Amino acid sequence: MSEERSGADLDPYVAEIDGILDALRAQVLERKPDDVFQFISKSALDMQKDSIVEPCDHITFKVKDEQKRRALTIIVFGASGDLAKKKTFPALFQLYCDGLLPPEVNIIGYARTNVNDVERWKRETLMKYFSKMSVRGCHAENFLQHISYCSGAYDKVDDFKRLDEIIREKEDTFKGPEKGGDRLFYLALPPSAFAAVCESIHKGAMPQKVGGWARVIIEKPFGHDTDSSAALSRALEPFFNESQLYRIDHYLGKEMVQNIITTRFANRIFSSIWNSRNIACVQITFKETIGTEGRGGYFDGIGIIRDVMQNHLTQILALLAMEKPQSLDAECIRDEKVSLLKCIEPVTREQCVLGQYTASADGSIPGYLEDQTVPEGSTCPTFAVLRLNINNDRWAGVPFILKAGKAVEQKYVAIRIQFKDEVHPYGDATQRNELVIRAQPSEAMYVKITTKVPGLNEDLRQTHQTELDLTYHSRYNVRLPDAYESLINDALLGNSTNFVRKDELDVAWRIFTPLLHQIDRGEIKPIPYQAGTRGPKEADEFIVNNGFKYQKGYHWIPSNKL
Repeated sequence: MSEERSGADLDPYVAEIDGILDALRAQVLERKPDDVFQFISKSALDMQKDSIVEPCDHITFKVKDEQKRRALTIIVFGASGDLAKKKTFPALFQLYCDGLLPPEVNIIGYARTNVNDVERWKRETLMKYFSKMSVRGCHAENFLQHISYCSGAYDKVDDFKRLDEIIREKEDTFKGPEKGGDRLFYLALPPSAFAAVCESIHKGAMPQKVGGWARVIIEKPFGHDTDSSAALSRALEPFFNESQLYRIDHYLGKEMVQNIITTRFANRIFSSIWNSRNIACVQITFKETIGTEGRGGYFDGIGIIRDVMQNHLTQILALLAMEKPQSLDAECIRDEKVSLLKCIEPVTREQCVLGQYTASADGSIPGYLEDQTVPEGSTCPTFAVLRLNINNDRWAGVPFILKAGKAVEQKYVAIRIQFKDEVHPYGDATQRNELVIRAQPSEAMYVKITTKVPGLNEDLRQTHQTELDLTYHSRYNVRLPDAYESLINDALLGNSTNFVRKDELDVAWRIFTPLLHQIDRGEIKPIPYQAGTRGPKEADEFIVNNGFKYQKGYHWIPSNKL
């Protein structure tokens, strides 16, 4: 007779039953009784199979030999917070399922919150996020066995010494050829805690000097202007050197962003025309349909420029515009990014349009100022369009337009590179060639070209715009990794290519700080725009006036897998 399961143990199965019931309702409405019976039988059999917790023997561990020589411990600070629960732990789980963590990995969640029942915390807090992922239940059961929890303060060295004892106990049981162990510290914490935690790690929880590395992942924001960013870097310097610090910008972990360098430098068709002689305009766009959703008080101290433009979009711009690196070594790539960013002039108020959303037409999204956590009369921008100028031989005169907005008409992240108009005998019928790199919602890369209208036609001037299309889900039968999976894996391998170096931060903040200070002082007022729309009409006018051409009548349709 099997052991009785606790209520917490049953949570994943309750969720699965709910899903089956939803599907069953649809079957009843759409299918014949025999189909419904077959569906019920199959679902019951599947649940019976999945309810048995089996060893994950079929996982092929792909970790390198070097990663197997010493014990590995991953410590997640802020383990009780949303970032850790929604991003960090699920990313670690997926890496485990993919065989990219050592089979004896130790994962410790650390937070100030005292947890009396760790097993219940793991199941109630973590399992609900794991259950949304497309992996077998036995993987989750086995993975949870690698997780433990430790509560303590972030600024008390004694608590970190206790953490160190827990880690060493786990390292001592490791059967590999080397003693000691490697430690990855993930700070899923606000920046105000970085210095205290790094000092406590340094004094109380560093690995043994003989063998073993220590690396620290820290999350944005890295300051709020040039001076605060520099102060934060100085606060961390006594405890960790630059090679140990991994400043994570999760956009650098996205598949389409990581593909920029390959697209540019491995294809002559692009590398030979990647300059101001051929390119008319570059636009990098970030859109999301949601507003601040009750977190306006937090967002108000940041604004859209600090939130996504100074970091995510600027990193994309650097990859798009930098010179060819001498090699694909991390430092060579980051050196070229820094050199490029140094060529960008600080943004002025004449080079921007700011907006702030009001309530949507149907009232489903309240206006930004209606958020009770937002200060009355706030001028914080929730939308911005900026023009950046790059003063070097390759890009002189080419406008780089950054566009970002909350509570707009669609969720969309893309790069649009428009090529200059061609002199041809077709009159005004043709439109610009354009390379589009789409990061979300559907990863794709396509080139807009002009072709003859198909069929019998004597007039060759009858043309239309179409595309050469690479839609990833249609072409590749692979699961694209989440950005956090990719970046955590890079950190474990010691690959810092897709992390932000200190001097990158310095030059990026230099570009935006003067404008940000003007906004903070209330000198630039945002233009109201209705939630659910494209943003202020003045933004579209600004973009057109700065060289971008909207392609009228063109709509990209993702290709279907054959």
